[in-house]
Amino acid sequence: MSEKVIPIGADHAGFSLKGKIVHFLESKGYNVQDFGCFSKESIDYPDFAHPVAEMVEQNSGMLGILICGSGNGINMTANKHKGIRSALCWNKEITELARQHNDANIIALPARFISEQEAIEIVDTFLGTAFEGGRHQRRIDKISC
Repeated sequence: MSEKVIPIGADHAGFSLKGKIVHFLESKGYNVQDFGCFSKESIDYPDFAHPVAEMVEQNSGMLGILICGSGNGINMTANKHKGIRSALCWNKEITELARQHNDANIIALPARFISEQEAIEIVDTFLGTAFEGGRHQRRIDKISC
């Protein structure tokens, strides 16, 4: 699968923001795999977190995006998957560290607590920041039980 494919998923609270992010990603040349949701009707965030996490899990080097109201529930769900390091990100600096030091392969965005502009900056930072490796790799290797 191409490194330019980005899986994305959201619950009803993240539906509107997801649309803005999908538009941004497509304008940057990414192929977006949108796992939903597709309306503001109340749904359960795990139904959208699991498919994104599974796709990232199965494609080494792939990065994914998840969105819910607080970012917490969808983040917790993704982190149940082996090999997933989902980070709750609410600003550029947290996002940079999540990639550089933690090799985050999914970001979870809190739709009710960040603006569209902040979300776009976070996504752009996430996709443009590399893992530093080195001493951080030793720590990453200790995450899985």
